[in-house]
Amino acid sequence: MRESTKIKKERMLVALSQSMGVVSSAVQKAGISRSQHYVWMDEDAEYKQAVYDIMEMAIDLAEASLLSQIRDGNTSATIFYLKTKGKNRGYIERTELSMPDTSPIKIHIIENGSQN
Repeated sequence: MRESTKIKKERMLVALSQSMGVVSSAVQKAGISRSQHYVWMDEDAEYKQAVYDIMEMAIDLAEASLLSQIRDGNTSATIFYLKTKGKNRGYIERTELSMPDTSPIKIHIIENGSQN
């Protein structure tokens, strides 16, 4: 690998870390194209793992913030947590559809402005 590519990758990883994994911000700061980042992701397993690790750290930070909000009594944060992490305990919202009778449902597909 050319030294300049190695330096660019390192600069991109630092930028990704600073942007908490936001690619558009990181490529702009690192001075590379978005497509180059994805080429590196496809071709360099070590780079891809480093990007994954940065993304996981950003999620960890967000989860820590969410838990802090829950500890502070933030009801919305508590509800969000239960809806996402507490599904297996019944904390889930469902939309139920009931029909007045048992007749078949007719579906009309509209193509090019005319019904079939």
